[in-house]
Amino acid sequence: MRDKLTKIIIAYEELEKKLMDPAVVSDPKEYARLAKEHASQTELVTKAREYLGALDDIDAAKEMLHEADADEKAMLQEDIAANEAKLPALEDDIKFLLIPADPNDEKDTIVEIRAGVGGDEAAIFAGDLYKMYQRFCEGRGWKIQVLSSSPSEAGGFKTIEFKVAGEKVYSVMKYESGVHRVQRIPKTESQGRIQTSTATVAVLPEADEIDIQIDQSDLRIDTYCASGPGGQCVNTTYSAVRITHLPTNTVVQSQDQRSQIQNREVCMQMLRARLYEMELEKQQAEQGAARLSQIGHGNRSEKIRTYNQPQDRVTDHRIGFNSTYNGVLLGDGLSSVIEALAAAERAEKLAQAV
Repeated sequence: MRDKLTKIIIAYEELEKKLMDPAVVSDPKEYARLAKEHASQTELVTKAREYLGALDDIDAAKEMLHEADADEKAMLQEDIAANEAKLPALEDDIKFLLIPADPNDEKDTIVEIRAGVGGDEAAIFAGDLYKMYQRFCEGRGWKIQVLSSSPSEAGGFKTIEFKVAGEKVYSVMKYESGVHRVQRIPKTESQGRIQTSTATVAVLPEADEIDIQIDQSDLRIDTYCASGPGGQCVNTTYSAVRITHLPTNTVVQSQDQRSQIQNREVCMQMLRARLYEMELEKQQAEQGAARLSQIGHGNRSEKIRTYNQPQDRVTDHRIGFNSTYNGVLLGDGLSSVIEALAAAERAEKLAQAV
């Protein structure tokens, strides 16, 4: 372990030197690539230095024990015990950081929320989930851009798609993919009866043009008049765009942007993300193995969480984690749920690595 970590630290320091090389600084693409690699290694190197420092302190204290008096020996033994106590946790952290990371973790995401079973209440619930993610992302300093939406007359959304941009967005948001279920008394219910409704959430890593290359001849592009709120050009100009990817029959559409050009760009972002997800699923099928864990990779058909208003409880079924309804759906309690999911995934990966 010592030799391996020493080599990692040396490589990291070489990377730091390259980042100060004028030839690299003058090449934006190369600088961005190296800076990204540097950032991805920082946490591992920090833990490695802490681990090696603790080992060095233990060795030095043991060496000094031979010539120490009684009082000094007691102090040195305390130092040795304190440093030895650090090692197991540091070893676990380092083992986890040495596991190859999901390359998608660094990406921004496109999130789709779709009303499921439950009629108007399902659409209202989809709107509540969107507001929950809005608060969650704003709290982390992430930016949200609505790409496409289909509002419901009763409130909320039949569907809404939005982009989340920020640092390591997908590594956090990926835990939200799946079916979300709510149990509560709808605003439209006059008898006070509890109704169960659902909404599906799909979290897609945003794909660059480098990730997915699309042949323009494979696309059918239709334009039409936008409907709903949007200013004077609504229903008067063909600003809304629908793109069909003919080989896969994948359809995306956008009418929420101000111009046809902007709507077209949004459609291409969504299309690349969907095709990228299809490619990932194809690769996993060809490898002949299921994903290592459903934690963080929930299928759209998998019920992952129940929001129970009467009991003021939210349960994540993947790990049996409970929190409060108001805390998660109406407040900032989503962080604690995601942290628990991340910890469970971390423990599972460590167990598999061992």
